[in-house]
Amino acid sequence: MLFTDRTDAGRRLAEALRHLQEEKPVVLGLPRGGVPVAYQVARALGAPLDVIVVRKLGVPYHRELAFGAIGEGGVRVISDDIVRRGRIRREELTSVEHAEEAELARQARRFREDRPRVALEGRTAIIVDDGIATGATAAAACEVVRAQGAGRVVLAVPVAPPDAAAWLRTKADEVVCLSTPAMFSAVGEWYQDFSQTPDEEVVSLLAQAADVGSTKAEVTAVEVDAGGVPLAGDLTLPDGAGAIVMFAHGSGSSRHSPRNRHVATTLNRAGLGTLLFDLLTPAEEADRANVFDIETLARRLADATRWLRNRESFPIGYFGASTGAAAALRAAAPADASAGPGIGAVVSRGGRPDLAGPRLGEVRAPTLLIVGGHDTLVLDLNRHAQTELRCENRLEIVPGATHLFEEPGALDQVADLARSWFVRHLTGSGPIPDPPS
Repeated sequence: MLFTDRTDAGRRLAEALRHLQEEKPVVLGLPRGGVPVAYQVARALGAPLDVIVVRKLGVPYHRELAFGAIGEGGVRVISDDIVRRGRIRREELTSVEHAEEAELARQARRFREDRPRVALEGRTAIIVDDGIATGATAAAACEVVRAQGAGRVVLAVPVAPPDAAAWLRTKADEVVCLSTPAMFSAVGEWYQDFSQTPDEEVVSLLAQAADVGSTKAEVTAVEVDAGGVPLAGDLTLPDGAGAIVMFAHGSGSSRHSPRNRHVATTLNRAGLGTLLFDLLTPAEEADRANVFDIETLARRLADATRWLRNRESFPIGYFGASTGAAAALRAAAPADASAGPGIGAVVSRGGRPDLAGPRLGEVRAPTLLIVGGHDTLVLDLNRHAQTELRCENRLEIVPGATHLFEEPGALDQVADLARSWFVRHLTGSGPIPDPPS
């Protein structure tokens, strides 16, 4: 079984876990790669999502050999047999534990931010990873989760070698594994895309899951009809939504972009609906030339806008990143403005408005250009584009930020700027305060 990416693996795994839905489980993702898989499982089961932070305790002179593991809440699982046979001195054991405790606390704060750990006492806990190699970390996670009070422990993974899967059935109450290929050498070979999962994506997915659990928002997987081309999308409508923002992702990205999803979460908190969808089909994405075909991307966005208007009667705005910003501006500037989709506002994040060409002057929607202060080339392009715009517009520079806004707090500033712009121009509410944390 070959998986497209972790999202695809998570959706397939969720179907194999449907029988647990009535148990009202808690889904726990092993960071980092297990969290995107777990997110899809939690979403499908309507279950809370949390991260299970586990640190293995390695024998000082042989770090790969673990003599135990620690977890949050002071959970400590020690193999007295390995400690005895390894002749590990008490001071060595204590030194290893203290170092790993510090790293465990750091990871928990980084991933979960200020949210409390989801309580497991008496509940079914589904531990999810993107695959199993040796199974050592998954086994430690099972022991830690059981020690934290889980009533039942289920381990769920897309792929694992047969011997590891068999061994892990002695550690968990149930193991769900979609594929156990005999010729197994590495987890990544069973994925088309097994790119590294950054910390930012883990943080964003956990925040999204927490927001869905704490606010009433309908999240629907949709098939967008863009002029006869079916495109996969995710439509989120909070209760009382007053407008919808459509996201046009940049080159090399997709509707699963953690940065766009981070911004979308902020907009949902403010009562704005969001539609994240792919502008190209998987086959089209394989040709890199297509991701820079602004005319095609803009046409798809305009067609998708008409589809959305037939479905929902809300004011619509565009949020575009990189080349997606050019597509958004071009789609907001039809040759015959009276026949256009009537976009209420546009926000560009690190965008390439220059690629919209001469159509910039035809844009009528209030436009906010957001650029990182250290993204000098794109900043120059945006300053020039601003002179071409004839609509209400503003250029906001995020100090110290680079093109992807990866610096601490930079993406939060982008999200807050976008939220204020869309609320003001799509709902007429004017500036709003930050939502309560």
